Amino acid sequence: MIVDERMVTFINSLETENSEILETIEKEALETFVPIIRKEMQSFMKVLLAVKKPLHILEVGTAVGFSALLMSEYAPKGCKITTIEKYEKRIPIAKENFRRAGKEEQITLLEGDALEILKNLEGKYDFIFMDAAKAQYINYMPEVLRLLEQGGVLVSDNVLQDGDIIESRFAVERRNRTIHSRMREYLYRLKHEEQLLTSIIPLGDGVAISTKK
Repeated sequence: MIVDERMVTFINSLETENSEILETIEKEALETFVPIIRKEMQSFMKVLLAVKKPLHILEVGTAVGFSALLMSEYAPKGCKITTIEKYEKRIPIAKENFRRAGKEEQITLLEGDALEILKNLEGKYDFIFMDAAKAQYINYMPEVLRLLEQGGVLVSDNVLQDGDIIESRFAVERRNRTIHSRMREYLYRLKHEEQLLTSIIPLGDGVAISTKK
């Protein structure tokens, strides 16, 4: 827990409910231990979308489609969303959730390895949401920068690893050391990349918000 648990509980107690379909999908996801964006992150995303008003959204990491559907509800009318997922067991669930929500025309799901798909994408996106394998963020970064339009927003979720990011590499469990070192490198690159202006915020499990100059 990065922020005091009592504070998070208080903030979340003020939240209003999502749409019925989002509430249902969130409940199903939590019951089956599928990670989705936390309540405070959901609220933050809604505000970002309302401010930026993106028309072309790219999401790296679909899971069961919750965040793509949330974005579809808070982005402007006519916004198109492209989302990428590799995990075969979750792809049919996400597709079914898009169908249930009536969003099949708005949301396109691309199946396969994110890096390979990113390399083959063309055009520009004004909003990119990174929520995939954390150790791969640094590898996705060159392609994400290429695809992000000038003035576009990049949102990278789960970047502080429940606070472990500030610990020494040797204080982290051995199985998490690769993720730990790669995420540190990714955050450094975000802050020092000349094309980007980035703020790292201790919200949820940590979020980095970047805009392309």
